[in-house]
Amino acid sequence: MSNPEIQNVLATPMELGECPVWDAAGAILYWVDIPGKAVHRLHPASGAHAHWPMPTEPGCIALQANGGLIVALRSGLAHLDTDTGMLRSLLPAPYETGTTRFNDGRCDAAGRLWVGTIFEPKSHAGASLFCFEHGQLRDVHHPVTTSNGVAFSCDGKTLYHADTPAHRILAYDYDNSSGQIGAARLFHQFPSDKTALGYGGRPDGAAVDSEDAYWCAMFEGGRLLRLSRSGEILQEVPLPVRCPTMIAFGGNDLRTLYITTGRQNRSAAELAQYPLSGHLLSMRVAVPGCREFSYVP
Repeated sequence: MSNPEIQNVLATPMELGECPVWDAAGAILYWVDIPGKAVHRLHPASGAHAHWPMPTEPGCIALQANGGLIVALRSGLAHLDTDTGMLRSLLPAPYETGTTRFNDGRCDAAGRLWVGTIFEPKSHAGASLFCFEHGQLRDVHHPVTTSNGVAFSCDGKTLYHADTPAHRILAYDYDNSSGQIGAARLFHQFPSDKTALGYGGRPDGAAVDSEDAYWCAMFEGGRLLRLSRSGEILQEVPLPVRCPTMIAFGGNDLRTLYITTGRQNRSAAELAQYPLSGHLLSMRVAVPGCREFSYVP
């Protein structure tokens, strides 16, 4: 299989681009720059780009069913009115903000936002996974160090959840009607020796396509992987950056894969070798993705 052509979508790089979300109704892509403390919006057809500064780092965003975005900030959950730019606080952070912040997340088919955290000292699994449902937040007690890769199977019966420093993705039985998580199984364990020849990176953000394959950005691996329902690698796509962070299916046919990337804390030598680090990239794929669900207040 030939490798797809990678496009640079936006001239301005992010420090650490994350959580791209496609709004099909407006044909708009949203994403965040975490250390840049901003939410970004791009209308690909016209090239119109806008951004909103945030008071603290945004870990992820989700579309809200009645308009605007839910923004998971270090300081807590907020609603961003994308017409006026007004940011309204919803809930304070459920953790110590000096060591922890919200990270990757995604909505399920019932309109719940599942959002994880990152424990920045990385000394132990001090982060978790939370569910935001109808204005209430609950900790589902999935201990991790860096929560990533939240995604759902097409039938809504499987929840995927990655712990990036552990180089591991787990799959859980999931009941979409109740929002309850069941038994876990190991979906994929990646080699964790960063000094090994051919080290392939660790699992960061993800998305599921319409054939139920799990696409995963491999941070420091310079590649995307497409995995089967059983966790087997179906496809590998090399990238012109070392640190892809997350992906989203967009475009009218959901066959444009948008890829956020990072340049924060990368060496001068690496940035010289990979000048597109931090840029928003895209490529065309054969299998369309699934539409993003919205948070229901």
